[in-house]
Amino acid sequence: MESVRSDRRRKMTSANSEAEVEDVLEQIDEEDVDFLRLQFTDILGTVKNVSIPAEQAAKAFEEGIYFDGSSIDGFVRIQESDMRLEPDPATFAILPWRDSDEVRTARLICDVQDTSTNAPFTGDPRGVLRSAIDRAADLGYTVNAGPEPEFFLFRETPEGKEGVLEYSNGSFSHSDNGGYFDLAPKDLAQDVRGDIIYGLDEMGFEVEASHHEVAQSQHEIDFKYDDILTTADNVATFRAVVRAIAAQHDLHATFMPKPIPRINGSGMHTHLSLFEDDGTNAFHDDDDEFNLSDTAKQFLAGILEHAPAITAVANPTVNSYKRLVPGYEAPVYVAWSDVNRSALVRKPAARVPAASRIELRSPDPSCNPYLAFAAMIHAGLDGIENDLECPDPVRENIYDFDEDKREEYGIDTLPENLGQAVDALEEDEVVMDALGPHTGEKFVEAKRQEYKDYLVSVSEWELDRYLETF
Repeated sequence: MESVRSDRRRKMTSANSEAEVEDVLEQIDEEDVDFLRLQFTDILGTVKNVSIPAEQAAKAFEEGIYFDGSSIDGFVRIQESDMRLEPDPATFAILPWRDSDEVRTARLICDVQDTSTNAPFTGDPRGVLRSAIDRAADLGYTVNAGPEPEFFLFRETPEGKEGVLEYSNGSFSHSDNGGYFDLAPKDLAQDVRGDIIYGLDEMGFEVEASHHEVAQSQHEIDFKYDDILTTADNVATFRAVVRAIAAQHDLHATFMPKPIPRINGSGMHTHLSLFEDDGTNAFHDDDDEFNLSDTAKQFLAGILEHAPAITAVANPTVNSYKRLVPGYEAPVYVAWSDVNRSALVRKPAARVPAASRIELRSPDPSCNPYLAFAAMIHAGLDGIENDLECPDPVRENIYDFDEDKREEYGIDTLPENLGQAVDALEEDEVVMDALGPHTGEKFVEAKRQEYKDYLVSVSEWELDRYLETF
């Protein structure tokens, strides 16, 4: 047996730590895992997977698993279809639910390889983020991130279990009537959140907080600040866990940014910071009024400079722009502040130097986290490399400003719709370079088509308003 294992180790790629792979193989045996789901993410942020018997785990690490890339949105043409999944052993986790009473399943997140070049596939979103991380590393930084994903839980009827949600008085049937930070009995979903947290804990998450959000049936669960690749993996996993456990409670979880009109939508505020090789927080400065270093301010300036293009990636659906309107706590003005939440970027209070960071408040949980984070990194680093000047913070409520006062302060607005955002993306070389030529082209193509489809569709609102009037 030992000689066989030694031979396996020699065949493993350099990207995979031999010790990590061996540890995963041992865990599979010890935990009686039956199947492995090998996961990856398409350009639109949808998690895909192929299931293999656990007995094939060693082969998957040694040789990868081949699949048809032409069947995945935004990957390759049919004549270039062969792709290979290479599991990342650091992402091994046992799913906190069973596919049946007898079957136990674990997952591994994979990197995608192009078999024609035997190199990382340039259209793999996880690879796009790795490239951004490498750029930061070349400048001497590691990037940490902490997201705050929000979601809604709606009731399902028996039909709803097959994909049809119950409607009540023209709207979704709420799972509770709670509001911000409410307790039971108003927050009837606190037990569901508890089960979700237990599930996340079993998968290795460190959950820091959970609470009911402002809108009925709306919730937030925050997990630990971590390196940005782990964080992106966690966002993709988080969405899957929330949906699966909600379904066990006959609830439908949605990360749609604005499922219900005229109430708050769901955001995914993202905290960012850079650390130097010695572990020093590059964003902290004791002597600065805001405890922000010059590096932090340059990074922040880069985020503000490229905010319109970032919006296309961090708010990638037509529905995203129903959330990004004044009056519902979502930012629309390109400014920063240390004291109010009407600005696009906030500097949260930090109790210790290591906690100094900035918070980008525009992203929503429908985004592809790998692409959104890559766009943020490149934008911020552009600010550092070009020594961009950070504007003064705006401490007043920008929602109260009229157009003249916003112009006086030099405050621009985010794109008002997906079409404008994609225009901004195409015009921004930094963010397009962040996505890479393949992903950038395919992403723009998909979003242009999505917006075109939206423009020619007729909504229920239009029918209600015009059908009998004209």
